[in-house]
Amino acid sequence: MKGTIPIDFPGADVVVAGIADLLNGRETIAALLVSIGTPRLRREGVDIPAPISSPEIKLYRRLSVDNPDAAHSRYNALIRRLVSFERALSCVNR
Repeated sequence: MKGTIPIDFPGADVVVAGIADLLNGRETIAALLVSIGTPRLRREGVDIPAPISSPEIKLYRRLSVDNPDAAHSRYNALIRRLVSFERALSCVNR
């Protein structure tokens, strides 16, 4: 299973989109989220190209621009999606 991204896992859509955005040099919400998860994703065998530096701060700022009142809850929801994907991937890689 290492090296492949199961698209039916929770959060896989954002991880796949984030990797594609990183490959194309785009600093999107998905790319920032994948950059946050880079250490664990790499440990699970996922190739992450050139993660963005300081992704936590940049993600929160980006979310704050769109809707300052909802930035905190949106940030936490995105992190939960990432962690859900990472945990599912970890389970199948054991």
